[in-house]
Amino acid sequence: MRAAALYSAAGSLLLTTLAAAPAGGAPAAPGSAELRGTAVAAARARAAGVDFGKCAAEPDAPAGMQCGTVSVPLDYAHPDGRQIGLTVSRVKATHKDPHNSKRKVPRQGALVYNPGGPGASGMYFPLIGMLPEWKRIAAAYDLVGYAPRGVDRSAPLSCVDPKNFFKGPTQSPTHPSEEYKRQRIEKAKAYARGCAERSGGRLRFYNSLNNARDLDVLRAALGEDRLTFMGASYGTYFGAVYATLFPSHVRRMVLDSAVDPDPAKVWYGDNLDQSAAFEDRWTDFREWIARHDDVYRLGDTAAKVQSSYDTARGRLAAKAADGKVGPGQLQNAFLTAGYYDDVWPSRAAALSAYLRGDAKPLVRLAAPSPEAATEAENGNAVYTAVECNDAAWPTDWQVWDRDNTRLARVAPFITWDNAWMNLPCAYWPAPRQQPLDVRTGPGELPPVLILAAERDAATPYAGALEMNRRLADSVLVTERDAGTHGIGGGPNKCVNAYLDAYLLEGRLPGRRAACAPHPEPKPEAPADSAPKQSLRDSLKGRTA
Repeated sequence: MRAAALYSAAGSLLLTTLAAAPAGGAPAAPGSAELRGTAVAAARARAAGVDFGKCAAEPDAPAGMQCGTVSVPLDYAHPDGRQIGLTVSRVKATHKDPHNSKRKVPRQGALVYNPGGPGASGMYFPLIGMLPEWKRIAAAYDLVGYAPRGVDRSAPLSCVDPKNFFKGPTQSPTHPSEEYKRQRIEKAKAYARGCAERSGGRLRFYNSLNNARDLDVLRAALGEDRLTFMGASYGTYFGAVYATLFPSHVRRMVLDSAVDPDPAKVWYGDNLDQSAAFEDRWTDFREWIARHDDVYRLGDTAAKVQSSYDTARGRLAAKAADGKVGPGQLQNAFLTAGYYDDVWPSRAAALSAYLRGDAKPLVRLAAPSPEAATEAENGNAVYTAVECNDAAWPTDWQVWDRDNTRLARVAPFITWDNAWMNLPCAYWPAPRQQPLDVRTGPGELPPVLILAAERDAATPYAGALEMNRRLADSVLVTERDAGTHGIGGGPNKCVNAYLDAYLLEGRLPGRRAACAPHPEPKPEAPADSAPKQSLRDSLKGRTA
């Protein structure tokens, strides 16, 4: 039976057309070999399926979660060449209506999710069906997660020995000296060399175009004629790339916290925009702390809170907390507050406690974890490879120095840290891609749902507007005056109602819609603020 259903009608037509072109010795269009290779790989995957079984490599996986592997070509221009395996996870649709125990919900297929990064794994995404906000979706869909190429056990990338990657304490100057800049340039060059040395000739095949092609092979392996996909953060970018390359293969698509897909912004400009947006969100956090000065005693204005933070940075620069937490680790812990406001109480309480002589809460939050070193190094390697491979970056240090020095005058919070993270791209040893012009015309693609928080720092709101303009018939739902990164299935019931209506019924508002912000977090006294990790927190991926 599987051989008889090898292709969907659209997939069969695509493969036949691509196999026949180009004719008469005409030069192939850019990417045509890869497109043919994708069709070949998808046909194989459709025939093979996914042999789901016990998640032996995921020790914390519950009994209901299954795991398997999907083979994809390393190089889609040569689909018969080297293959790599993508690990995949699934929890089958429950068919249980959470509001009516007597009603059996019909299955609508697989919902594939990517949490972003680049470099994040979605292997634990299927567990999100345990949360109340997701139970209706989990009733109708098999929830499917996967580790993209390079991530975790999916042909993992590495650029340095993990033991040397995740150490503290480190410095994090907001206005670095010339000597510090020279040190970071040498470190960036060494990191780029390490990526090439540890990855060899396969390094250039880790990019967004191949991530989109992998997604089509996964769709076929799951037996889906058309894909239902939800991507967050960077997942919105290659989801949009997928929609541009394979519009007839899309059933429904949710792009949550959309990246600006303008080729002129990918990725150097997007990262500058991100640094500017983080300054605004850092201000939001400081203002929240100031409103709760009776709890935290860090200052009753945003400026006074900044002074408290700077005092902590200075003390940690002079003497690291527990010998592990310096200014760099403090910055990393507080960077998370730019993504998620539900961590604001724990960060504020830890800072308050540290300035009053108790470093333990800050150490618990910020100290490097040796157990997480391999995962962190792998995630950073994939992030770097994908962003460096995807587009041209400035190769003249003077351009980086000029742009980031200017920006740091008005947005010092993460500007230079962001620059150091991306600087290996200036010295990248692999060929660069030309970013795809993400764009679809009216009727080419089923309507896409775009979700965005108005004050999102990681993916600034202007990116969602640009995505909305480029994907014809897409609809944007905005959470006003909020900045959480990734809002679908979160605490905002209005947003979730739009998400459910779209995924369960295919309904969208006729034009842009808006939701009031979700409630701000409530302050917690420092003594009550030991870090707690909820299921939702554990499922959050590393985001762009």
